[in-house]
Amino acid sequence: MDDMPAPSVAPRAARAAGAIRFDGVGRAFPVPGGDRVVLRGVDLAVAAGEIVAIVGPSGCGKSTLLRLLGGLDAPTDGAIALDGTRIRDTDERTAVAFQEPRLLPWRTLAQNVEIGLPRGGDRRTGRARVDELLRLVGLAHAAGQRPREVSGGMAQRASLARALARDPGVLLLDEPFGALDALTRLRMQDLLLDIHAAQPTTVLLVTHDVEEALYLADRVLLLRSLADDADAATSIARVIDVPGARPRDRADRAIADLRAELLDGLGVDIHHHAPQESR
Repeated sequence: MDDMPAPSVAPRAARAAGAIRFDGVGRAFPVPGGDRVVLRGVDLAVAAGEIVAIVGPSGCGKSTLLRLLGGLDAPTDGAIALDGTRIRDTDERTAVAFQEPRLLPWRTLAQNVEIGLPRGGDRRTGRARVDELLRLVGLAHAAGQRPREVSGGMAQRASLARALARDPGVLLLDEPFGALDALTRLRMQDLLLDIHAAQPTTVLLVTHDVEEALYLADRVLLLRSLADDADAATSIARVIDVPGARPRDRADRAIADLRAELLDGLGVDIHHHAPQESR
């Protein structure tokens, strides 16, 4: 079982959470015979410190949206701004954590976290920051271990700490818990909320897990093609405000109703496999 001690780091003075704005954002990729338009007309404002989850069918452009915001790709149309400044390249105010931890196997967990520190900083301050982050994600006891010596959940926590090492104003999470077992995934969700409380930042989370989106996010964006054509471009089909303060009751009736609404928006028939009533 993945041992996950509770975070014990007090809130600190970090980079201010960033406010995001998408204005008419589109992305097309060249293909033989023309362009394949993946995203079209994405308009969105995300408040500083908000957690926004993005759900949608596979291949609909969820990860593309994150890449555009992180400056890892450029929009074909429209513009993206962070705190009023247009994103044109990778930006030190953003950090990304992926589904795979992507840790360097020959380095310890502490050394992997250290990679995320801003360049040119004081070495002693950097070491203290790494120690602080390892405590925050419950890995202080494993700082000297290498990725092959720890569980998948521990490696993912190290990846999250590495992303936080930059003190990002915006944290981009691309299916960060998708490869974990169910129990570890639930624990990682709670850990993310603890981290957000200790170090408030703006979070955009891509996930295929509707329950995860509703448990973590202030709002959930449903990306979907707005036309019947399977190759049609994707945009924001629905924005759902999630009620209640975090952490939420996973069994709350309101959350269950929103789950049904989101699954319906994804084209999932939740009654298809429901058992028939006995007669």
